[in-house]
Amino acid sequence: MATIACSRCHSRFKLPEGKPLPSGPGAALPCPRCGTPIALGAAPVPAGAESIVSLREIDPGAYNDADRPFDFIEEEGKTALLCEQHPLLKKPILESLQQMDYQITVADNAREALKRMRYHTYDVVVVDEEFDTDDPETNGVLLFLERLGMSIRRNMFVVLLSNRHRTMDNMTAFLKSVNLIVNAKNIEDFPKILNRGLTDHLAFYRIFREKLRETGRA
Repeated sequence: MATIACSRCHSRFKLPEGKPLPSGPGAALPCPRCGTPIALGAAPVPAGAESIVSLREIDPGAYNDADRPFDFIEEEGKTALLCEQHPLLKKPILESLQQMDYQITVADNAREALKRMRYHTYDVVVVDEEFDTDDPETNGVLLFLERLGMSIRRNMFVVLLSNRHRTMDNMTAFLKSVNLIVNAKNIEDFPKILNRGLTDHLAFYRIFREKLRETGRA
C-alpha cells in the first residue's frame, strides 16, 4: 500500500492499493487529524477488477463518498470486513475483531461488500459461504476474492465460515482459495482459531515479504 503524510501535522497514513481515488490536477483528500488537504496522484484499478465487480451488477463508475468505508487509515491500523447475516454468528465474530483492534466494516449483502472492496484492501475478510446466496458455489464475495490479483490477495487473510467443512481443514481451505475455515459449531472458539490462523499465516509469508522489501517490490 502507498503511504502518504500530512505536511501540517506529520501524521502518516496508508492508501488502499489498486483502488480508485480522486485523480487529476489538484486531487486531494483531507487529513483526518487536522483537515489539511493531502495531494494525491492517480491510483490505477487492478486489471480485471471492474469486470469481476460487474458480476453483481455494480456500477464501476466514479469515486463515490457513500461507498468507501474510510478514505484512508493510520499506517498501523488494521481493517476487517465481515460478511455474515446470522446474528448468533455475527456477534462473537464482531466482539473478537473489536478486541483485536480491527476497524470493522459490516456488509449487509454481497453487493455492499463488493462495493466496499472497490475502495479498500482489508487485512481480514470473514465471509459465510451462504452469505447472500442459497448456493455456496455462487457466493459473489468468494468469487471476487478468488479472482483478485495475487499482489493484492496475499495481503488479505480470508476466513470462510461453513456448516459443511471442518475447522482448520487446510486442504479444503486451499481448494476454496481461502486462508482459514471455521465451522459454525466452533464459533465460540473463533478468537483462538483466528489468532492461530493469523500467526501461521504471518510466519509463512514473513521471509517472502522480507525479500520483497529488500528488492524494493513490497
